[in-house]
Amino acid sequence: MRHIEEPARQIPVLMNVDIVVVGGGTTGPLAAVAAARQGKSVVLIERFGSLGGNLTLGLNTKPSGSMVGGLPLELWNLARSTGAAGEDYVARTKTGGVNIASPCDPEIMKMLLTRLCADAGVQILFETLVSRPILEGNTVIGVVIENKGGRSFIGAKVVIDCSADGDVAAAAGAPFIMGSGEDGESLKMQPVGMYFTMSDVDLPALARWARTTDDIPAQAIPATDDKLDYGLWLTGFNKTVQAYKVETGIDLPRENITLKTANGLMYVNATRVLDVDVFSPVEFSAAVIDCYRQIDEYARFLIKKVPGFEKSRISQIAPVLGVRETRHIHGEYTLTANDVMKGTSFEDTIAVDVSAFDVHAPKGEDVDFQGLQPYEIPYRCMVPMGVEQLLVAGRCVSADHVAHGRTRNMPACMAMGQAAGVAASIAVSSNTTVRHISTDGLQAILRKMGMPLHAADLQ
Repeated sequence: MRHIEEPARQIPVLMNVDIVVVGGGTTGPLAAVAAARQGKSVVLIERFGSLGGNLTLGLNTKPSGSMVGGLPLELWNLARSTGAAGEDYVARTKTGGVNIASPCDPEIMKMLLTRLCADAGVQILFETLVSRPILEGNTVIGVVIENKGGRSFIGAKVVIDCSADGDVAAAAGAPFIMGSGEDGESLKMQPVGMYFTMSDVDLPALARWARTTDDIPAQAIPATDDKLDYGLWLTGFNKTVQAYKVETGIDLPRENITLKTANGLMYVNATRVLDVDVFSPVEFSAAVIDCYRQIDEYARFLIKKVPGFEKSRISQIAPVLGVRETRHIHGEYTLTANDVMKGTSFEDTIAVDVSAFDVHAPKGEDVDFQGLQPYEIPYRCMVPMGVEQLLVAGRCVSADHVAHGRTRNMPACMAMGQAAGVAASIAVSSNTTVRHISTDGLQAILRKMGMPLHAADLQ
């Protein structure tokens, strides 16, 4: 590749704060609020114009697990109090029931997340990109940002990388693997996709049909129609999609479709693009274009073949591509498949999580969605190797490809964000590094916030 030379220049210092949180998606706002409530000055940097990431902009809306305590439960209870979420429900799957927090209204959730941050005193910088971290030796001392005001620097005592892709950690030199990280293979990561919504769906008619068909093995259907606005969840349609493909010859890459309601609107998870390097702007853009094609075809399929959709239409398409997996930053501990399947106990646990095991296989096989026993998330998997005063939280934490099938879900990401914010504040108050904080002290604060740390705490 040909290169050009960029002339050296001085970068103005915009501000200096205790803690910078990079990424205002599902994880970052909780990290920022947790740190600010501990009395620290916090800046939250978000590349879009609203908070929530895949939860809101991505139209995902559903946590794929229960919020068991702390800030995640506070947020969901706030949403429920405003009519922006329903009650938890149990989704029936092929392997048993999965407790799931109700989907939320993504537009209201944008405002609720912003309100929580503002009330806590967090400085939000919207439509701002982080270009790179600045290090002294191997210690991160802040980040360079770019926005309409140009390029500037924000100094920080601790930086929390909630970028989902581990952008800051990777740029700072932290080691990582991509996807499964198997030697001798091309990158194997969960596929990307894009949500869309459909309006004017006859929800009672759809629910009646879903109760009688054998083509929806995973479902949650309320007993009464008045609960359908937030409580209908259907996964399957494999036979119906396969028959439609034979009949029409249309390419529908994913035969397993998930439908769910939030505030009476139908959210559709049906698109799939395999083998996308999201760090390639060409491949990323091609995936977006293919998702648009697929959305048009899946909407036609639903209208023609699924009862209740006869008069429906596309209402909204997510403005962002849904990325499930990229970098796994190497931390002081790597959470393994065995840990999340069997519930390994850790002395430095920062949360117990009950998220479903949710894997979209890299080769395009059916979705593996199942409920498992609770598992613990150790603090060490958020502490990158080789870099100081940096924490990672969210789907880029140190977890293997299989464990990632649980840690990538929203309840886990929110819990890690909360813990990272508290840990960073402890490091600042104690004038020590995030690597060497007292985990006993961290756990004491998390318990005070109402966060269960062990499976026994859920009983």
